[in-house]
Amino acid sequence: MSERLSPADAAFLDAEDLKTPMHVGAIMILEPPKDGFDYESMVALIEQRVSLVPRYRQKVVTVPGGLSAPRWVDDDRFDVTFHVRRSALPQPGDRRALNELAGRLMSRRLDRDRPLWEIYLVEGLEGGRIAMITKSHCALVDSTVGMEIGEVLLDRSRKPRPPVPEDDWSPRTAPSGLRLLVDVAREAIVSPLTVVENTRTVLANLRHVGSRAVEAALALSRTVRWVLDPADGSPLNVAVGAQRRIAVTDLPLEAFRQIKNASGCAVNDVVLAVVAGALRAWLAARGAAVRRDSTLRVLVPMSVHAFDGDSDFGSGDRVTSLTVDLPIGEDAVALRLRQISYAMSAEGAGRRGVPAEALASLGWFAPSTLHSLGARVSRDLTDRATNLVVTNAPGPQQPVYAAGARLVEVYPVLPLSHKQALAIGVTSYDGRVYFGLNADRDSMVDLEVLASMIDDALTELLVAVTKGN
Repeated sequence: MSERLSPADAAFLDAEDLKTPMHVGAIMILEPPKDGFDYESMVALIEQRVSLVPRYRQKVVTVPGGLSAPRWVDDDRFDVTFHVRRSALPQPGDRRALNELAGRLMSRRLDRDRPLWEIYLVEGLEGGRIAMITKSHCALVDSTVGMEIGEVLLDRSRKPRPPVPEDDWSPRTAPSGLRLLVDVAREAIVSPLTVVENTRTVLANLRHVGSRAVEAALALSRTVRWVLDPADGSPLNVAVGAQRRIAVTDLPLEAFRQIKNASGCAVNDVVLAVVAGALRAWLAARGAAVRRDSTLRVLVPMSVHAFDGDSDFGSGDRVTSLTVDLPIGEDAVALRLRQISYAMSAEGAGRRGVPAEALASLGWFAPSTLHSLGARVSRDLTDRATNLVVTNAPGPQQPVYAAGARLVEVYPVLPLSHKQALAIGVTSYDGRVYFGLNADRDSMVDLEVLASMIDDALTELLVAVTKGN
């Protein structure tokens, strides 16, 4: 029997178009083991572990007449090698070339006739390293289904974990249109409440997608007051095109901790203050007016999942969604941090989160999954209510491995909304904090400049706080 998509999953599919693909991804840099790491190794690893994420062998089909939400069904043509792909960088294989490739891959919408994920093994990276670029549709990763595909590949040591028990999965025959209608009818008899939900789905399909998104936001979040009071426009809020531009940077986690300890705030607050400082400098470099009272409204799906007792990023029991005005007009760097910290604390009582029990299935390395959950929480609010989205998902502070290859860097890549030209994903891992910037290619030609200003903003804040200025 097929399974109905949840209303949230269906909304993600409806909201997606050729200019706004709704997948979350990551750029993962790995150091191969001495005996090598190749495409065949990665395919074998995924074949062995894909049973841990059953949804990754299912595709979406529509019900005739739109009488119910779309359904999950087994892909009777499932082929790992379709989803696991191979690419290579031209020499010298520098990071600019990798970012360019990632931007082109992230611009492409996933094939709706197949399970909604892809992984690219990228060879030819400078220093003999390799990269994995992952793409998973937000509809695939929710708090009940579990992990993102990239995360099931990782182990705590070079020696892989014990093999997953042999999988005897055999796809069920793809259902006909009549069979889908029978499934809908059977579901309604077993669970009458689905009739109400199906009716709502049909009615919703008659409305504009944007109107439905606003309704979902009003129903689901305390952030409604921001929806009724839209964020001011900025160079970040333009109609986006179909192509993406990606830039990355990484910074020492210890510097964030020093600022946290000196100022008495949270590392999350420091991250936002650094982003605010970078955006302030970037706008000034563009010649944009930055007044004393200028702010940028940021939606912060704060995915806080502590590892090994490290509570720098939060209590670890929820994925919370906050809306905060970053005071980019404030000249005093330390005061800017205090204002952000106060705003985050003030919003704390209204945080909307995914319960701890829902996170229990996410496993021990979950940044990409948590970024996906963050994107799900934020999607319906972004077009009107905020200027950009910044997610923050901590990872473990010790090395992890894929088939013996050590993960050395990991940069999250978030989807864009129709009128948001920039999204920033942040992940901490093994002593570093990794920033992944995904942007509209045409309107953000200076994205690399913004990325470099993140580095400068951290240095500026560290000096200001440690010197008491």
